[in-house]
Amino acid sequence: MKRILMITTGGTIASQEGEDGLEPKTTGQQMLDLIPELQGLCEIDCVDLLNLDSTNMQPEEWAVMAKAAFEGMKNHDGIVITHGTDTCAYSAAALDTMLIHPKVPVVLTGSQLPAGEEDSDAAHNIYDAFLTACGAPAGVYLTFDGRVIHGLWATKIRTMGFDAFVSVNCPYAGKIVDGKLMMQETAKGKAVAAATVESAVDVRLDSKVAVFKLIPGFDPVLLETVVDLGYHGVVLEAYGCGGITNYRRNLLPAIEKMIHKGMVVAATTQSIFDGCDLSQYEVGVRALKLGVIPAGDLTTEALVVRTMIALGRWTDKKDIEAFLCGDMSPVDRSVPLKNFIE
Repeated sequence: MKRILMITTGGTIASQEGEDGLEPKTTGQQMLDLIPELQGLCEIDCVDLLNLDSTNMQPEEWAVMAKAAFEGMKNHDGIVITHGTDTCAYSAAALDTMLIHPKVPVVLTGSQLPAGEEDSDAAHNIYDAFLTACGAPAGVYLTFDGRVIHGLWATKIRTMGFDAFVSVNCPYAGKIVDGKLMMQETAKGKAVAAATVESAVDVRLDSKVAVFKLIPGFDPVLLETVVDLGYHGVVLEAYGCGGITNYRRNLLPAIEKMIHKGMVVAATTQSIFDGCDLSQYEVGVRALKLGVIPAGDLTTEALVVRTMIALGRWTDKKDIEAFLCGDMSPVDRSVPLKNFIE
């Protein structure tokens, strides 16, 4: 029987009514007591690591979780991390990047209703996370509402619906149907290759990264302020596949100033699917020529996390650009994939 470590960090899944609304109070053991079916699935150790609403999860907590998961890998066959849903995609991307060649599955999950509430999705999601931790290839995943998503490619699309997360620009890693885990075959390839490489954890990062969502009438002065405030990176949520305003309220001079000062400027899209390609339109090409880094298929969450981590690991822009633009897909994109999630 496999041995799984459950790490709790707070969130809605652990929340109870407090004086000012829901707040994390429920322990991991109390959550496990609600799911007797787990007793026959695996041996479980439980650590209450953090007790935060995920709104309060910050880069320092990513490092704490990554270190705890890395230590847990040494004597466990898998890791389950319960987490609030609001910033779970950021944490999943951070763990996917900080845990280098993990030897076991590391699975994040949460719920839209507290574990103790009637009709909560907590027990279902926790059980599915344990199934994933017991049966998936090594790697970082987010398991939610029967869907298994590669950690770097998850985003939250619903505030209340149980099907809160989707996989963006990457096939789903797997799904759970009738209590059985089904993994995409192509999700196994890179995990098998990584099994021969030594695992490590690297939590270095620089949190001085700002995000700007472009809107009609966006004032270039807003971009100029981050230079004076000592920021080292900027993520732009551009229009469409990478449109950045260069007429009337022209953003390019401010961008050029940031890059000249040594800042990293990366662009993603405001659209959920299909990614960013600055080479398609003049409004992207001109930014590309200045040195704006295109994020490709990365979500905003993943790009923010990887920009912070890149700035913490390297100073050479070529290294940073390679880190942000390289092939991060956990699957072989040349292999045709069936419609795995209906």
